[in-house]
Amino acid sequence: MKILLAADGSPYTTKAVDFLVTHEGLCGPNGELIVLNVQPPVPPGVKGMVGADQVTGYHREEAEKVIEPIKKFLGGHKIAFRCLWVVGSAAEEIAQMAQAEKADLVVMGTHGYGLVGRFVMGSVAQRVIAQCETPVLLVK
Repeated sequence: MKILLAADGSPYTTKAVDFLVTHEGLCGPNGELIVLNVQPPVPPGVKGMVGADQVTGYHREEAEKVIEPIKKFLGGHKIAFRCLWVVGSAAEEIAQMAQAEKADLVVMGTHGYGLVGRFVMGSVAQRVIAQCETPVLLVK
């Protein structure tokens, strides 16, 4: 099974990674785990002020802050994985990557906001479920 793990660096991502490690059978012997971090785009005009290379470097550094601890943790387990990062809207990028990678399952941590919290702040998980054709497993 090919699993896409959406990683934002929050404690909820840690719970999702822990879930996957304790359920190693989800991937199966020939499975693959793709760890994806989505970086939000910088405001318009910033690239022009500081340069595209600086912006790319910033995104790379921020993505590595999220991905590195996951790499270290997964390295001690029998799960084949690779890590990617992209820039864009989190929900859209997760759904697009799931389709592009032909993932069998998307796994992501959820903050577990109630109805009012989702209304006020929105929910990336809710938007992923709405946009993604791949099954989504939320870990709370």
